Amino acid sequence: MEQTIIQETKISKKDYLLHFLFKHGTLLVILGITLFFSIAIDEFFSYSNFSDILRSISIVTFVAIGITFSLIVDGFDLSVGSTVSLATIGSAASLVLYRQELLVALLIPIILGCLVGLINALLVVKLKLPDLLATLAVMYVINGIHLTYTKGYSIYNNMPLEEGGTATGKFIPSFLFIGQGEVFNIPFSALFMILTVIAVHLFLTYTRPGRLFYMTGGNREAARLSGIPVNRYRTYAYMISGVFAGIAGIILASRIGTGQVSAGAPLLMDGVAAAFIGFSVFGAGKPNVIGTFFGAILIGVLLNGLTMMNVPYYAQDILKGSILVGALALSHLQKRR
Repeated sequence: MEQTIIQETKISKKDYLLHFLFKHGTLLVILGITLFFSIAIDEFFSYSNFSDILRSISIVTFVAIGITFSLIVDGFDLSVGSTVSLATIGSAASLVLYRQELLVALLIPIILGCLVGLINALLVVKLKLPDLLATLAVMYVINGIHLTYTKGYSIYNNMPLEEGGTATGKFIPSFLFIGQGEVFNIPFSALFMILTVIAVHLFLTYTRPGRLFYMTGGNREAARLSGIPVNRYRTYAYMISGVFAGIAGIILASRIGTGQVSAGAPLLMDGVAAAFIGFSVFGAGKPNVIGTFFGAILIGVLLNGLTMMNVPYYAQDILKGSILVGALALSHLQKRR
């Protein structure tokens, strides 16, 4: 009897430890690597460096929020990286090549992202193609479109034109402010990111459409029998994913001040990792925007510290891939429990 009680106590302690790690493990890892880099790198714990981290996190977070919406409806969007590149080129071209003002430079990337989302929805929802294969195909098509349009060249101020002369347009200050400006010494893109995360969290948690997104992904057939327009919400999810990728492209272009070809390609892995890491934050066990935000923080802090330690970018990919594997394994374990 006494031995049984001891065994049950050991099991309960083990379960409590696992539950604690599932719920708070991501936050502990963030604190741990922040402490490590702060000790190892003198310049890491500084305002300027944290500003850089916040700016980079803002781009990844918007990409990851879009992926999160596709995961919520039990889908997956692999086209977000190339959509970011397309949006970056779209905003840069409108400013530098066509001399448009801020409104156009903001609308074009968002419209392009929405169109990519509609194409994904057509393939996945209407034609019923597997989401991984369909969005992978769209990724290559979109990548080819923006490279064909630019002929493989980036778009920047005073760039030479094929017909002779140089481009007369430029990146205007109001556009550059989005990625480079500050409000009360806080990067504007970081404030925009935080407000967006809060707004999306409130939408998904406390509104009827937000709950219908989760119901659609939880059990599609049951949701359909309950009268939920399942295909409509799946279409919305892919369109939202494209729009958030377009916003990420705007922030990226305004931060670097150029329309860089294929600039969004590395963001796919970062965004996917952040979204899946979010499953384990606070023990959610499902796609959620708060978890995604903390996942983006983890990715951003880790990559920033590794860059400051002069770790080659190809080695960083190994770590990012390992983090993604860990996040997938953790979410799988949570589902089994």
